[in-house]
Amino acid sequence: MRQYSAENGFANDWHLVNYGKFAQAGAGMVVVETAAVEARGRITYGDLGIWSNEHVALLARIASFIREQGAVPAIQLGHAGRMSGMQRPWEGGGALGEAQIARGEAPWQGLAPSAIPFAPEWPVPLTMTNVHLEEVAAAWEAAARRAIRAGFDALELHCASGYLLHEFLSPTTNLRSDAYGGDARRRMTYPLHVVKRVRAVWPPGKPLLCRVPVADDSDGDAGIEESIEFSREIKSLGVDVIACSAGGIRRYPTSSKRSRSVAAGVSCAAQIRNGAHVSTMAEGSVFDAQLAEDILASAHADLIGIANEAVFNPNWPLHARGALESDGFDEWPRQYGWRLEKQAFARES
Repeated sequence: MRQYSAENGFANDWHLVNYGKFAQAGAGMVVVETAAVEARGRITYGDLGIWSNEHVALLARIASFIREQGAVPAIQLGHAGRMSGMQRPWEGGGALGEAQIARGEAPWQGLAPSAIPFAPEWPVPLTMTNVHLEEVAAAWEAAARRAIRAGFDALELHCASGYLLHEFLSPTTNLRSDAYGGDARRRMTYPLHVVKRVRAVWPPGKPLLCRVPVADDSDGDAGIEESIEFSREIKSLGVDVIACSAGGIRRYPTSSKRSRSVAAGVSCAAQIRNGAHVSTMAEGSVFDAQLAEDILASAHADLIGIANEAVFNPNWPLHARGALESDGFDEWPRQYGWRLEKQAFARES
């Protein structure tokens, strides 16, 4: 969940506190927001980056703290593709405009499989040449190496939400006539190449996750069968977990459409799990501890991504444990647990 609070890609105290509090709250794994594999792959000027060796030290501080709290430190890598050059969400979320340019945040040339803008008022991205394809693939590989040096124990590749690798997968945004476009198999070619390059350098004993788009074919995107087939292919390359992510290729005009799309991420996890015989992570509107437990118990998914609910309630994992196991405050950080236990005893007395 991007914070849009970095400067020149560098993490800062906000990122340390933001991700550290989730680790303190009992999460099994904390996935640091998408770090751009190259500067032109940022969505906004506030995006986290991992395109430079200089980014490693501050990321290492975050990974170390997450591990100290008992959680697995993970990081997501991504490239915005045609969605680069956006305003920060609280500024409107549109293309960079006069206000941003006046403070030195000028638009830059985005890349995409085909020269199709994200929206009519957005800049037209540059169709990637073979030189661009190699540059970007090399950037993904180099970013994975930096994630290793930063001490992350799990890595997630972002192939969804309308960003670059999703743009290659989608027939809506990939109109290429070369080896990287055409039918579903050819549209997978470049994302598979990137996954292969990353898996080759990522340690075999550390999990590799991949965020995969799930069906929204009514909106012109690929259907669930293509998602299952892509999941099969990346599993064969060494991906351990598929994180199911809905929507993103088109801008949704209403919040209700987006809400239905997010819910699809949970419902499709079982189809991909069963169809591709791979572990999945269900995400979306999972607000209730019992619902999350039921998803796992019924084998619809192997992991639950709490996502936005964790922003609303950072202590969600600890509250969930209490609701499902009623084990008091033993699992809370000792700096908090003793106080809460004492307060609870006082109330009962």
